[in-house]
Amino acid sequence: MTYSFEGKVAIITGAGGGLGRCHAVELAKRGCKVVVNDLGGAMDGTGGSSAAAKAVVDEIKAAGGEAIANGGSVSDAKGAKSMVDDAMNAWGRVDILINNAGILRDKSFHKMDMNDFNIVMNVHLTGAAMVTREVWEIMRSQNYGRIVMTTSPTGLYGNFGQANYGAAKLAQVGLMNSLKIEGAKYNIRVNTIAPVAATRMTENLMPEAVLKKLGPELVTPAVVYLCTEDAPNGVIIQAQGGRFSTAIIVENDGVDLGVDATAEDIADNYKKIVELSNLRPRAMLQLN
Repeated sequence: MTYSFEGKVAIITGAGGGLGRCHAVELAKRGCKVVVNDLGGAMDGTGGSSAAAKAVVDEIKAAGGEAIANGGSVSDAKGAKSMVDDAMNAWGRVDILINNAGILRDKSFHKMDMNDFNIVMNVHLTGAAMVTREVWEIMRSQNYGRIVMTTSPTGLYGNFGQANYGAAKLAQVGLMNSLKIEGAKYNIRVNTIAPVAATRMTENLMPEAVLKKLGPELVTPAVVYLCTEDAPNGVIIQAQGGRFSTAIIVENDGVDLGVDATAEDIADNYKKIVELSNLRPRAMLQLN
């Protein structure tokens, strides 16, 4: 079986390089029409240029694909709307949205001002929500949609100096968890990719020898799968260097201490409360 995206239209944010570029090129190679969005700013979100997005569009066209460039900012309501308008004006539908755009403003928390915190949240979380909101009614009316959020090991497990980034990335998982329920009856499936890859966002975070084994193209197969008609719903797939796994939130059986429980009762039963046995995901939405 070979997946084809003929007749499908995708919007990919932050697709001027790195992971987004790889996703765009591969989907286009499989017949998908692609809106390549990229603000073209610096890694901290400042500045802007349409050159990066246009270069990816040129690459796709040179290979026989179909794509258009969009330079809107995901954290700006007009920018979010513009990329959806571009897709609708060019092709009349949106089948796929990959929320990939992101910035970094790394500092230890005691040195981080709230401006750095809020800007990162605005791009990763609010940006993803705004673009998703713009495509949501379109996908509902089509009775079809595939949305991919992008989280991070920092969001799932934490990392020094990335409190803003980690909070924003895990928040995308929370967004997914509600949208997977709301979209299910409209055949809208919402999933999350958790990549580790060599991009300009990670080039200063890992040794060069490690980065050489973590090409962004090695994440794209999982993203492409999450964009297919066979996609699951509400799943986090981790991808790095050709290795793929899932991350899930689970709960245990717990301990019933009754309505009169005290803090001392919690202390006395703490080991049982946090015992890692009989673990199961809660309220997982299953698709036949």
